[in-house]
Amino acid sequence: MPHPFTPVASVLVDPANALVHEEGWQSWSPSGAYALDATPYRPTNDNWATGCYRPGVTVPEGTFQGEGLLALDPGDGSPVRLWAAVDPLHEVPSIRLVVGDSGQAEVSADGTVKEWTGTDVQTVLGEWAASLGVEPPRSAPTVWCSWYEYFTAVTEDDIHENLRAMDTLDLPIDVVQIDDGYQKALGDWLTLSGRFRSREGIADAIRARGRRAGIWTAPFLVDPASDLAAEHPDWLVKDAEGGFAHAGRNWGHDLSILDTTHPDAAEYLTSVFTTLRAEGYDYFKVDFLYAGAMDGVRHASVDALQAYRSGIELIREAIGPEAYLLGCGAPILPSIGLFDAMRVSPDTAPHRRPEADDYSQPGQDPAEFTGVGRQWQHGRLWVNDPDCLMARPAVETREQWAAHVEATGGLMASSDRLLSLDQWGVETTRRLLSGVDA
Repeated sequence: MPHPFTPVASVLVDPANALVHEEGWQSWSPSGAYALDATPYRPTNDNWATGCYRPGVTVPEGTFQGEGLLALDPGDGSPVRLWAAVDPLHEVPSIRLVVGDSGQAEVSADGTVKEWTGTDVQTVLGEWAASLGVEPPRSAPTVWCSWYEYFTAVTEDDIHENLRAMDTLDLPIDVVQIDDGYQKALGDWLTLSGRFRSREGIADAIRARGRRAGIWTAPFLVDPASDLAAEHPDWLVKDAEGGFAHAGRNWGHDLSILDTTHPDAAEYLTSVFTTLRAEGYDYFKVDFLYAGAMDGVRHASVDALQAYRSGIELIREAIGPEAYLLGCGAPILPSIGLFDAMRVSPDTAPHRRPEADDYSQPGQDPAEFTGVGRQWQHGRLWVNDPDCLMARPAVETREQWAAHVEATGGLMASSDRLLSLDQWGVETTRRLLSGVDA
């Protein structure tokens, strides 16, 4: 049962100048500062509410709400105030703010929070993050990723073409990361699609050119049509009625959830990552992680956040401490201390505006809005991943997007067919990946 909201604070504000920072639940959930007369970004359909926001949580109209963090700049010169989860790894209360006609902001929460004060929103959030004592993240490698050019249609030949182009164009790329499309199905990670011949062979070719091999998975998602789902339905998280828990719909079908508290499912997940590591991959992007933190009936009687963290810990143990681990689509606060780098925004896209104006959806505008709003996390919780640079001529407002990626100072990744780059694209990609100022 959800906990009731109880009053936390009452703050007099200047309605014309006050700002409220909402922290969203996961990587793709809109996060950032709003004026009091602004309408915060909310899900525009039920599927996106499940897959891009906090599942099962709705926000009343006219209400600001942060998941574990909410900050208020009263706008009158008085200190910024932050209300934060006391135990963010295990309990993430929702925190609400409503402003009445009298200019009084009423703050409430459905769990225990602690108040912080600071000089501005990003500073007080950064001070809170620093107080957690997370070990400073190691530097991120530079990356080329197949996703934003090829999407799920990527082939092994595409990887080899771009591997050769990196040498031809003299691009300082450390990691060549194969994204979605190499695998037969979600869940069948070790079975190749018909477009790939040898995962180990690709890794060998990448390493032979002096680069590191990287690979994408969505470790907690299972396609109901996969071999895994057919052969091991007991490995899937159930709902309260005994059916399969639902993690939303994507790739044209419904998504199930791997129950990593089931010993055999945990052993399978471990085998996937130990195999990939043994094949020569040492950079892992793990995506759609929100699924592992969804409520449901699991083999072990643990809460969803405990199940999520233990699942990520299984992956880390399998790949070893030296491998680089990037999270995406991940519940932000429960992920603290688990990752080297974290996607801190929705996906970018070759276009600027997102579908249906939902700022959880792919587009440069939502990626910039939330990426700026979460800049406070960079270097304190992990290396921020603002998402990939796209510098080919076909990309809308590519100059503006490149400027945003560069300004974050975070993980730098290219995602173009490299031979499609014009002179500006090659020079910009080379400059951002080498960290050289303009």
